Amino acid sequence: MSSGAPSATPTNWAGFVTAEPALAATVEARFAAYTHHVLATLRKDGSPRTTGLEVRFLDGELWLGMMPGSVKALDLRRDQRFALQANPGDGTGMGGGDVRIGGRAVAVEDAATRARYVEEAEPPEPFHLFRTELTEVVRTHVEDDKYLVVEIWQPGGPVRTVRRT
Repeated sequence: MSSGAPSATPTNWAGFVTAEPALAATVEARFAAYTHHVLATLRKDGSPRTTGLEVRFLDGELWLGMMPGSVKALDLRRDQRFALQANPGDGTGMGGGDVRIGGRAVAVEDAATRARYVEEAEPPEPFHLFRTELTEVVRTHVEDDKYLVVEIWQPGGPVRTVRRT
């Protein structure tokens, strides 16, 4: 019997785009607006660590690339869970809203996959590469100068929208 709750099974970026193309386009545009974003990982003791990061959307995946031996890469190798916050930009305008993505970062060691990434992204080498599995995408924005609107997507379910005054 189905509870109607979203599936706990994560999906990649392409799966999100297929499930919710309009929200996916908005989220991708927010990340494209600026180069640097904020990644939250978990330290060895379980406390959060936030660091800057550049992201790439390529071949239906959201990729996280990092310098070798960086603490954020070591955090993700130990515990795959992450949260990624798009750079809100200057001032308070936040065109397109505030967006964040939660999920798991899977280390990519496959030589062919890494070679395709290098061909497209041209990162400085060596580097750590992670492919993301999404567990949640959230967009928060103001509507009609009256409502705070929170759109929440999780794999296996539709976008839930909450409006607050």
